[in-house]
Amino acid sequence: MFNLLKTAVLMATITALFMAIGSLLGGRQGMMLALVIALGMNFFSYWFSDALVLKMYNAKQVDETSAPQFYRMIQELAHNAQLPMPKVYLIEEDAPNAFATGRNPEHAAVAATTGILRVLTERELRGVMAHELAHVRHRDILISTISATMAGAISMLANFAMFFGGRDSEGRSTNPVVGILVMILAPIAASLIQMAISRAREFEADRGGAEISGDPRALASALQKIHRAAQGIPLETAERHPETAQMMIMNPLSGGGLRGMFSTHPSTEERVERLLAMAAAPVAAR
Repeated sequence: MFNLLKTAVLMATITALFMAIGSLLGGRQGMMLALVIALGMNFFSYWFSDALVLKMYNAKQVDETSAPQFYRMIQELAHNAQLPMPKVYLIEEDAPNAFATGRNPEHAAVAATTGILRVLTERELRGVMAHELAHVRHRDILISTISATMAGAISMLANFAMFFGGRDSEGRSTNPVVGILVMILAPIAASLIQMAISRAREFEADRGGAEISGDPRALASALQKIHRAAQGIPLETAERHPETAQMMIMNPLSGGGLRGMFSTHPSTEERVERLLAMAAAPVAAR
């Protein structure tokens, strides 16, 4: 519940930021133009990103004949989550990772690397794939698309102001100093909020995945194994296409410290801590 509330607050914040920046830098017309352009850019991503990313990773669709154990696992978890059966894919990569994609539960796909099938036990793999199905159930692709649209519109307004000068809602020129500060800080603020939304959704998918699999400890153990393996085995496709790294159960390109603020994923330590606390809690309290 906390992460759902946090997501709602962050979405409201980035919307309010867009409206405030639009009013300050672009006026009503500039604000609407930036929003329309950003919507257009993200509309294609929302409808077709699943096919694009699966092609980027050279993912191969599998079924009950080609990967019976893995396919039946997804089938059982989807039933537990009360979701339609998604398409199932395997990716020939040594790095252990997995992701979900698709614009809604009826058009969803889950994919896992062959590396994760080798590294994890069956219990741990169930936890990981349940996490991905939780993303599907929570419609996180839609949420990330909306936040990306708002962040993109804010950056676009800043670019408009850089080339054409800022205008308030009455069409008057804004204070140059204020305009410059907003042009620099607004895209950074939008990016920080967008990343915070993504981290909140990962926490929520961990919680949802633990509920779907009924085994929080297994997911916690899986995250620790993936984290350790990721230090020595690069996810090569993600390095060539860094924009896709945010989709993974663990971002193979993220770092700690200050970079963590701009990471799409929370720290592994915090995720594991929350899952173990969930495992220790009475069932009725979950």
